[in-house]
Amino acid sequence: MADEARETLLEEKEDSNCPGCNIDRLKQEQRGIPYIHLSFIWLVSLCTALPISSLFPYLYFMIRDFHVAKKEEDIGFYAGFVASSFMIGRALTSILWGKLADRYGRKPIILMGTFSVIIFNTLFGLSTSFWFAISVRFLLGCVNCLLGVIRAYASEVVSEEYHALSLSVVSTSRGIGLIIGPAIGGYLAQPAEKYPSLFSLDSIFGSFPYFLPSLVISLYATGALIACWWLPETLHTRCKIAHERLNPNKPEYSTNELNDDGSRGRELDDQSIQSKPSLLRNRPLMAVIIVYCVFSLQEIAYSEIFSLWAVSDTSYGGLGFSSQDVGQVLAISGLGLLLFQLMVYPPMEKTLGLLVVIRLSAVLLIPLLSCYPSIASLSGLTLHLVINCASILKNALSISLVTGLFILLNKAVPQSQRGAANGISMTAMSIFKSFGPAGGGILFSWAQKRQIATFLPGDEMVFFVLNLVQLVGLILTFIPYISHNQ
Repeated sequence: MADEARETLLEEKEDSNCPGCNIDRLKQEQRGIPYIHLSFIWLVSLCTALPISSLFPYLYFMIRDFHVAKKEEDIGFYAGFVASSFMIGRALTSILWGKLADRYGRKPIILMGTFSVIIFNTLFGLSTSFWFAISVRFLLGCVNCLLGVIRAYASEVVSEEYHALSLSVVSTSRGIGLIIGPAIGGYLAQPAEKYPSLFSLDSIFGSFPYFLPSLVISLYATGALIACWWLPETLHTRCKIAHERLNPNKPEYSTNELNDDGSRGRELDDQSIQSKPSLLRNRPLMAVIIVYCVFSLQEIAYSEIFSLWAVSDTSYGGLGFSSQDVGQVLAISGLGLLLFQLMVYPPMEKTLGLLVVIRLSAVLLIPLLSCYPSIASLSGLTLHLVINCASILKNALSISLVTGLFILLNKAVPQSQRGAANGISMTAMSIFKSFGPAGGGILFSWAQKRQIATFLPGDEMVFFVLNLVQLVGLILTFIPYISHNQ
């Protein structure tokens, strides 16, 4: 009896020192919505989204100031490569960061990724040449490992009851970042020209006209880094689960790792077995990743094309907006997106189911994008009203797609493989997204040169191609393996 009591005390002590076990106990005791944990998720997700989206309103003008494009129609071509360099870097390292997160914990990887935003995003604002801008964006992508890890973290830090809400916060924060980021870029780029009473042409903001938006985002990342110091770890690191995860081929257990009836040993053996299969052979996981990649390609291509289309001259079928106008349009849709994701999406997902929400969103996006070329014929208040409504609806439907796929992806794997699984998805998604801005820029540049074509002239061709990609994604949602994750 004394030995059993001592073994129980040792087991309790071991578990109490394990952050993963502590989180599991907190989830069991959890009552109500875990606002503190959701706040951490929000901070980190926003931190990874802002550097991606903030450059879209001013990238056109930055490339123009680099003097690499011989013609105005070629600016979109070069702009696409700057935007794509980030995704190429992230594609090369996402699996590595995912595996490190599975071995050493989510928190250190999140802290490292947040710190990288501070350094490389600041350097991007100081770019004075096309190749320096590409190099810094590439390095930022290589070390910015936040999105995949925070998705795994979001599914672990709350009880299963709040999984939809938690991953919805990831998508919402990222979606808000894709809106606030352009607002920051649109309002704060070229401050010496827009606000001469506040910023002198002789100041650093006059010499580096695109430094201010990068500086503001880096300051936010600094605050997020400080806040994340108190981020609770979710990975099991000091318990029997951690032992099995780190030593899957060593079945030996100490006496305090087995119950009298051997049930604990069987449970650990099951975990060991689950950790061995290759993720690449997990067909439900691979099916979700394929669909996610197609929709991600469409999403990033749309973001690139929308910003270029909005600032291009009306003679080329554009809206003739300034960078400030683009930032304003994207920022206005932020509040609607926030309310939709926090108040509408969770009950809608429970009522209709994940696959229905994903497919319905994909279907509705096709006619919506078909209407965009017609919006260019509007003007004045009507133009601003219609483009804002269309932007809100577009973002709400896109985020619904992504949130549903996030949930399906995390359901397809156990915790011990969740970081690696999200790393694989980030690698595949980044590869697809690396083609998005470059392809979108090339497509947009080509479309501007065929304004008098008989078949889909000008921007009609651009949005037609976007809808083709959307249609492919919709068809792929009917892959049988995807329904296995529900």
